[in-house]
Amino acid sequence: MTAVAIVAICAWALVTIIDSAKDKSRKKLTNKETDAYKTEIAELKERVSVLEKIVTDERYDLKKQFADLEKDRVA
Repeated sequence: MTAVAIVAICAWALVTIIDSAKDKSRKKLTNKETDAYKTEIAELKERVSVLEKIVTDERYDLKKQFADLEKDRVA
């Protein structure tokens, strides 16, 4: 569930950046602006990649299961 939320937020951010880039492309972008967008998109892709690795890691799932068991024990 958490993984879906993280991916959805990152996808929304990428779509927002791309949409704003399209709007600005009507007025020709400078090389500096284009490079800034490319850098930002590359950084976001890297962050999404890291988040995917964390969420799909078996240890992440195991820690979550232990946390759920602890909640059940306390309740």
